[in-house]
Amino acid sequence: QVQLVESGGDLVQPGGSLRLSCAAPELIFRFYTMGWYRQAPGKQRELVARITGDDTANYADSVKGRFTMSRDNAKNTVYLQMNSRKSADTAVYYCNAYSSIKQFWGRGTQVTVSS
Repeated sequence: QVQLVESGGDLVQPGGSLRLSCAAPELIFRFYTMGWYRQAPGKQRELVARITGDDTANYADSVKGRFTMSRDNAKNTVYLQMNSRKSADTAVYYCNAYSSIKQFWGRGTQVTVSS
């Protein structure tokens, strides 16, 4: 069973910053595209950001300029730095590892933006 372990979810005020982490097994981290998704109450799960092995990152329009995804190859960990938080960012954030054959999901971490 592949485990993706997320951490960092919290309650933050609007405009604040937060960083999420996701640790993956080494083989998964090396050969899969890593991503972050989120699911708000009553809404479908949506892609937030994705990063490839060569550090190319892509973002949803709703988070461009505010969120940054990065990876630490020595720690087999990806990060999602979230700045200028909005209430619309409130959701459960899931780590994802994707290939053309399989994909894996973490259990999710709750992020709430509220004053």
